[in-house]
Amino acid sequence: MLKKWLWGTALTLALAITGVIVYYGYSIVHFANSISTASSASSTSSSDLNNTPNSDTPSVVIPKWDGQERVNILLLGGDSRGDDAGRSDSVMVASIDPVSKKAHLFSVLRDTYVDIPGHGKSRLNAAYSFGGAELTKETVSNLLGIPIQHYVYTDFTGFMALVDALDGIDIDVEKDMYYTSKADKHMYDIDLKKGLQHMDGKTALQYVRFRHDATSDFTRTQRQRIFMTELAKKMQSTTSLFKIPDMLEAIAPYIKTDLSPTQMLKLASLGFDIRVNEIDQQQIPPNKLLTNERAGAAQVLGVNVPKLQAYIQKLFKEDNATSDRSASGESSQ
Repeated sequence: MLKKWLWGTALTLALAITGVIVYYGYSIVHFANSISTASSASSTSSSDLNNTPNSDTPSVVIPKWDGQERVNILLLGGDSRGDDAGRSDSVMVASIDPVSKKAHLFSVLRDTYVDIPGHGKSRLNAAYSFGGAELTKETVSNLLGIPIQHYVYTDFTGFMALVDALDGIDIDVEKDMYYTSKADKHMYDIDLKKGLQHMDGKTALQYVRFRHDATSDFTRTQRQRIFMTELAKKMQSTTSLFKIPDMLEAIAPYIKTDLSPTQMLKLASLGFDIRVNEIDQQQIPPNKLLTNERAGAAQVLGVNVPKLQAYIQKLFKEDNATSDRSASGESSQ
C-alpha cells in the first residue's frame, strides 16, 4: 500500500505529454502494464500494442490521439499511512487541448473550502480520505467547471526514484529551509541552504515539500511549478532520453491510475509538439478570487466558484483563439 504523499511524481504523466518517451514505446508498454490501474480502465496487453506480436523484440506502433476534446487529468500526491487512506496533500490538473496543442498545469490549493459530493463542505484535501481518487476527481471537476477524465496518484518513494533515475536536478534554492518532525521519526526532515544545488531524490523531495514560512502553501506550490519546469527540461535532454526505460521501471510500483496503456501512449503522442517552456502554470484559485473564511475554529480558503469557472473558461478560449489564428494562417498560404 502507498505510504506517503508525493507531489512531484504525479507530474510524470504531465511530463510524459512532452513526447520524449515516444522513442521508447516498448518500455512504456512494459511500464503501463506494471502500474496499478483502476478496474474501470480498459485493459490492453502489450501484445495489443505491438505490430509484430510474435517477435522476441517487438516494435511498437504509437497510436495517435484521435479526438479533439480537451483532455483534463488529475494529478494527486497523497498522504496515506497504514490503513488510513489519508488526504491528498497535493492536487494538480494537467489540461491539454489536442487542437491548439496548448497545455495548462494548475496547482489547486489543498485548503480551498469546497463542496465534496455526499460529505458537505470541507477542505479539498479531505476528498481523498472520503472517497479516494474518484471522489477527488468529481470534487475538482465541480470546482473548476470542467470534466476530469483521468487521474494519476503516487507517493514519496516514487518521486525520489524518478529524480535519482535522472541523476538529479539543478535548482536555485531561494532561501535556507529547515523543518524537523518527530512524528515521522525524522525520515522527512528538511535542511536546505540558499543557492544553486544539484539535488538528488531526497533533497528534491525536501524542496517541493517545504511550506513552513509565512506564505505556506502559496510559495510551496510556486516551488513545485519551478521544479516541474526543471524536471521537464531534464527529461527532454538528450542524455535523459537514454534513461527513460530505467526511469519507468523505477517508478512503476508507486503509480496508480485509471489510464490504460493505450491511452498513455496516445497522450505521449499528443504531447510530442507541446513545448515545455510554453506550458501555462498557475495557482488555482488565483489570489484575486480567494477569500479568508472560517469553518468552525479553523481558517480555510474561500472562493467565488462562478468567477473561478469563468476564469478557467477564459484561459481555454484563449487557446481556441490561438488555434483559429494558426488555422487561418495555414489556409492563407
